[in-house]
Amino acid sequence: MGCDAAIFDVHAEASSEKQALGHFLDGRVSLVVGTHTHVPTADAQILPNGTAYQTDAGMTGDYDSVIGMDKEEPLRRFTRKTPGARFEPADGAASLCGVAVETGADGLAVKIAPVRLGGRLAEAVPAFWG
Repeated sequence: MGCDAAIFDVHAEASSEKQALGHFLDGRVSLVVGTHTHVPTADAQILPNGTAYQTDAGMTGDYDSVIGMDKEEPLRRFTRKTPGARFEPADGAASLCGVAVETGADGLAVKIAPVRLGGRLAEAVPAFWG
């Protein structure tokens, strides 16, 4: 690689698409990480050829919500099947979610760990940050 690290963000709904791209790019990029579903997955790993991978990093926002939005309007739409008011952001305590990766001189992953700070979710701080 001609850079210190290359990150491929897969903004997709289907975990199968994210996994396929992870395997396709394994050894070509430092990290393949999914976004879009807002829910952090528990599958942080280093693929066989050195690419760090996580299906979804999660969101930064209030997890006492529906993907970061105040629960009332989404719940009303699901139960009544009719459109209504605009979604409004939830304003509770936010969690910062993401993924930490350490790369080697070749730009490929040496370590990967989920990151979750604040809010409602259980904290996850990478041991290699210590």
